[in-house]
Amino acid sequence: MRRSMFVLLVAACTLLASTLTASAQPRYRHYVALGDSYTAGPLIPLQRVDPVGCLRSTGNYPSLLAIALRVGAFTDVSCSGADTHDMVAPQDVVLGPNPPQLDALRPDTDLVTLGIGGNDYGVFGTIIGTCPGLRASDPTGNPCERHFTVDGVDTIKARLPQTQANVTAVLGEIHDRAPEAEVLVIGYPRIAPPSGTCPDVLPFADGDYPWLNSVEEELNAALEKAVADDGDASYVDTFGPSLGHDACAPPGQAWINGKDLKPWAANYHPFFTGMQGVAAVTYAQLRD
Repeated sequence: MRRSMFVLLVAACTLLASTLTASAQPRYRHYVALGDSYTAGPLIPLQRVDPVGCLRSTGNYPSLLAIALRVGAFTDVSCSGADTHDMVAPQDVVLGPNPPQLDALRPDTDLVTLGIGGNDYGVFGTIIGTCPGLRASDPTGNPCERHFTVDGVDTIKARLPQTQANVTAVLGEIHDRAPEAEVLVIGYPRIAPPSGTCPDVLPFADGDYPWLNSVEEELNAALEKAVADDGDASYVDTFGPSLGHDACAPPGQAWINGKDLKPWAANYHPFFTGMQGVAAVTYAQLRD
């Protein structure tokens, strides 16, 4: 299985690179990738060990994008579990720590991608850690949404304006350290379908699927607003392009894994196909 996955990864990387670089000319001297697990790619082959606790893949979207763009130099410091605080402070991980991610920036850095925000205030982790356990109490209802609604206030969504402010602050730091860089904030691809359910894969109550989508949409809107507040960065929408590639999609089409941990993908995290998709969407925006 491991050898076949390696062969598949090499073949896919070669295909992506040959497809995307057919008309590309070298443009970027130094590309730095910043972000959390949706950037790092936990368990996607091949995993790096610098440090091992970041679960950073050589097959994640920044790596594929670097190949497609034929950048002069590429530095990937994304790390699973990272939030905006870890942009400016060391992140304690197994056999770490991972240094502050912004330390990778240099005055000659001319491309930066930033995929962050989902871990601020434990948004993703809290949802994934709570909602599946509530499904049995009301399989066709929305027990998780009700759980997080207190006195009429959605306590998950209430955290997102501060996430927006945090990301805006990170963007300011990026511009200070790499003033010549083109900066892209990468949104999160969809986890749940817009209609229908797949409880064997995504074990949320039926009525919590729309709520999960709405949380992701508001998180992505917060990232887009942070970009607007910054004024010098660009936002890359991956939620729209991932329609039909949610966790309920058939194998080979899904960008996101469901509840079951796999040797080649962490649960509730991107597959290699998801990394290919995000790389292609980002590449297309850079080449517009």
